[in-house]
Amino acid sequence: MKAFLNEHFLLQGPTASRLYHDYAASMPIIDYHCHLSPQLISEDVRFENLTQAWLQGDHYKWRAMRAQGVPERFITGQGSDEEKFFHWAATVPYTVRNPLFHWTHLELQRYFGIDRLLNPQSAREIYAACNEQLSTPAFSVRNLLRSVKVKLVCTTDDPVDSLEHHRRLREDGFEIPVLPAFRPDRAMQVEDPLVFNGYLSQLEAASGCSVSSYQDFLTALKQRHDYFHQNGCTVSDHGLEQIYAEEYSAAEIKLFFDRLRQGIPLDESQQRQFKSALLVEFAGWDWEKGWVQQFHLGALRNNNSRMLATLGPDTGWDSIGDFAQGRSLSRFLNRLDKNNQLARTILYNLNPADNALMATMTGNFNDGSVPGKIQWGSAWWFLDQKDGMIKQLNALSNMGLLSRFVGMLTDSRSFLSFPRHEYFRRVLCNLFGQEMENGELPMDLDWMGGIIQDICFRNAREYFGWNQLSES
Repeated sequence: MKAFLNEHFLLQGPTASRLYHDYAASMPIIDYHCHLSPQLISEDVRFENLTQAWLQGDHYKWRAMRAQGVPERFITGQGSDEEKFFHWAATVPYTVRNPLFHWTHLELQRYFGIDRLLNPQSAREIYAACNEQLSTPAFSVRNLLRSVKVKLVCTTDDPVDSLEHHRRLREDGFEIPVLPAFRPDRAMQVEDPLVFNGYLSQLEAASGCSVSSYQDFLTALKQRHDYFHQNGCTVSDHGLEQIYAEEYSAAEIKLFFDRLRQGIPLDESQQRQFKSALLVEFAGWDWEKGWVQQFHLGALRNNNSRMLATLGPDTGWDSIGDFAQGRSLSRFLNRLDKNNQLARTILYNLNPADNALMATMTGNFNDGSVPGKIQWGSAWWFLDQKDGMIKQLNALSNMGLLSRFVGMLTDSRSFLSFPRHEYFRRVLCNLFGQEMENGELPMDLDWMGGIIQDICFRNAREYFGWNQLSES
């Protein structure tokens, strides 16, 4: 009987094992999209306990605990860190067949050397053992990144962010680049004029620009885009329900902005036009600077209005949405391509029904300028588990070039989440290994292993232009 999470975990057969252990396992990590705190890295924080390192901000775990019937005070509320951990430990046995069960035990093994199952009986001993290790310098957040061979991190940052911690990291000479990513979602949230005008006040303060007209608005945003570029940013990111690609005129957008500034709501059609105009502006700036633009599409966010009012966004009340994606995405990319302003682009879908759409849409706008210019990104959020990864990899293989894929990312707020790269790599190696043993792929380990290594690291390094990053 195979032991749980042994060296052959997810690897069915000797070829898959060789591909993983001889080729994939040693490759370093580029985490080009995550939500890690640059402040914690800058301050090289050591977490006081495992709850702070593991449960704070992790809405995957929070959703599981709620489904288990854990009261909110032991999830995000006033319960002690120890109480929250013990409630999580009591939840873990019920997460079997959820990726949380694998991730939890991979993280205990990889970071803490603990191979016991987490449950109420083992919780106290595991908590104490992990806390003891977390108190040592080896478990500071910078050393956690070093320990799993992270070579570069891109955080997710609003245009009004000061980037002070990114600057401090550069000044400190920290050898792992921690780069900002420009995420202007709040600049597009025009549903509520009061909220929008509150954001404009923050934008004025950050940019030093007075904003009384639409042109002022663009000038202030462009100033922040330039500022991000000066601070090492080469990536933008957008979290949208869908791409907005409505027709509009300059006069209409100026009028809509004036109405918003006066506190007058826009109707839904006008909102879509306004967002469409902004997306074109952002995309043009990205193209001018040679950035990579990313679009995360399809999340139906903040479904529980009562809990949104209590806890705020990004606390575990989001789900997959059923938004129409194809036509607007085609119009948007075509407009940029027609004007020769289409930057390298990565598309992510949350609804698995859009897999084939995304896999084929990318092929419409590759122009031979760089390999895989338009990428279909890794299985995202609710899909970053074994089944979701396999379906994404198979669809990409069938309808595009898997060998040019830029690979996995964590999309996480946790410094203990990097075994997700291992999880992905094992799934990837198993797909190749099985087909090699079935005679569907050549039994050439160096060739296939090289493709695996490209997907794990090299493709991303070349695609983003981070060629200074070494494999050692």
